Amino acid sequence: MNSMDDTRVVTAPASGRVSHTHRLRRLAVTGLVATLAAVVATTLAAALAGAAGVDFEIPEGGETIPLSGFAVVTGFFSVVGIGIAAALLRWSARPAERFVWTAVSLTAISMVPPFLAGANTATTAALLGLHLVPAAVMIPSLARALRTLAD
Repeated sequence: MNSMDDTRVVTAPASGRVSHTHRLRRLAVTGLVATLAAVVATTLAAALAGAAGVDFEIPEGGETIPLSGFAVVTGFFSVVGIGIAAALLRWSARPAERFVWTAVSLTAISMVPPFLAGANTATTAALLGLHLVPAAVMIPSLARALRTLAD
C-alpha cells in the first residue's frame, strides 16, 4: 500500500541558500552570545579598573557609575548593534563591510562623551577603554557572522 499522508517533508529553498528567517535567527544567536561575552568582559574590566583606584565619578552630578550601569549600557548598545547587523543582512549587498564601517564609526562617536563629562584623567581613560572592550567583542563576532550568512 502506497500512502501520501506524510506531510512533514522539508525542502531547502530552490536557490540552495538558507532562508532569510534562518539567517536572521543564526545572526541573533551569534549576536546574543557575543552580547553576553561583551557584558561580562566590560563589567569585569570596570571592576578591575575600580579595584585599581578608578572612581568612575562624574563631577556634573556627583554620581558614581555603578558596575551594573556598565552591564546595562553594554547590553543595550550591543543589542542595537545586532539590529543594525540584521538590517544590513536584509538590505545590503555587502552587509559585513557596511557593518564594520558603521560600527567603527559609532564606536568613534561614542568616545566623545567621556571627554565632555569633566571626570578626572583616570576615569576618562578608563571610560575610553571600556568603550573599546565591547566593540572588540561585538564587531568581529557580528562581522564574521555576516560574512558567513551573506554567502
